[in-house]
Amino acid sequence: MQTALVLEDHPETREWLTGIIRQAFMEINIHEASSLAQARQLIKAHQFELALIDLNLPDGNGVEIISEISRSSPDTYCVVATIFDDDNYLFPALEAGAQGYLLKEQTTQEFIHSLQGIIKGEPPISPAIARKMINHFHSDIAQSDKPDLSKREKEILSAIAKGLSRNEAADVLGITSNTVASHLKNIYGKLNVSNRAQATLEALRLGLVRP
Repeated sequence: MQTALVLEDHPETREWLTGIIRQAFMEINIHEASSLAQARQLIKAHQFELALIDLNLPDGNGVEIISEISRSSPDTYCVVATIFDDDNYLFPALEAGAQGYLLKEQTTQEFIHSLQGIIKGEPPISPAIARKMINHFHSDIAQSDKPDLSKREKEILSAIAKGLSRNEAADVLGITSNTVASHLKNIYGKLNVSNRAQATLEALRLGLVRP
């Protein structure tokens, strides 16, 4: 790393982050900015290899500058340095092009180690953020696993899971037995099962019905 940008509005924190970069990468040339406006001026005048960016700034959100850098200078490695660990900050930053996300609660040595990992191809991500990303990914998988059942199909599946016969389910729902049979055929296909017992087990596994 030869050049870096530090975008942070608090002077003491900016000094801390600058010191971290100097310890992580010897003889690196660092430019500092305290606002989006200053950062934009520096980006026009210099080519940065690393950009350490705060999100909550006096004239806007750091996500804006991440997006601009990603478009104008895709080789710049953008890393968020923030106190915010919630989804409303994390995922917009990643979508904008951030390649790392570090929480300021980490120690100086942890920050240095994380940034040095960039050279080895290791994205600098705080452990708490990594866990959040994994949980989000697993949640997406769980949602994508669930078949798209109609309201009526869910009602019939719930009735079958409670042990009702086809005729009993029809009476409860106010529809004909043939209609229930037709919906069951669709349900079996969507759940990839062949009978009501398998359908009940699969529905319980996917959380489509309550035990």
